[in-house]
Amino acid sequence: MTNITQPSNLPIIDQHSSPKCVRVCQNRTCKKQGAVKILAAFIALPIPGVTVTASSCLGQCGNGPMVLVLPDMVWYSSVQSDEVSLLIENHLLGGQRVQQMLYYRFHPQK
Repeated sequence: MTNITQPSNLPIIDQHSSPKCVRVCQNRTCKKQGAVKILAAFIALPIPGVTVTASSCLGQCGNGPMVLVLPDMVWYSSVQSDEVSLLIENHLLGGQRVQQMLYYRFHPQK
């Protein structure tokens, strides 16, 4: 018996064309570190084609507030509300990561 594979009808996900989603952790530790203000800052500056959502725990407690940009898989840590506009301008609109805000565990400095 021969296995025949057919091409999938599922779309191929392209990081550059997929809609972006910003997840802001709203779990206990991140909330204590100011995550509510971070989420509010993102919502106050809406970006066409970018969805901003409150997230449950992202599993990086103590390093927050944590922000995860999908589908890029870019993690930002210790984000402050006055830095949200920089993140929006550079990463979400300009396509450039904000180096000084990258989470060291997933984005080691070179």
